Amino acid sequence: MLTTTANDLPGHRIVRVIGVTRGITVRSRNVVSDAIGGLQSMLGGRVGAYVKLAETARAEAYDSLIQHTREAGGNAIVALRYDANEIMPGITEVLCYGTAVVVEPA
Repeated sequence: MLTTTANDLPGHRIVRVIGVTRGITVRSRNVVSDAIGGLQSMLGGRVGAYVKLAETARAEAYDSLIQHTREAGGNAIVALRYDANEIMPGITEVLCYGTAVVVEPA
């Protein structure tokens, strides 16, 4: 699956626009992550426990996006973006979205 944050895909021609495609996940922190993250935040710098949580959530949303695009018949995604919202304290929704398209080499 080809993906890009740009509106076109260099070296390829969009032959069909399928439409908006998305992948979503909802993740919550856990007691261990909060404890480790709290200690790391007191020391300053990178908070690895939360970085791992954020990366896992983004990967899940991206994988879901790819699956939805394939199911819709697309072979590429343009204008890919991420968004995240806190649903309630400690629970975050991560959305990955873009435009599903069919491309062929130019």
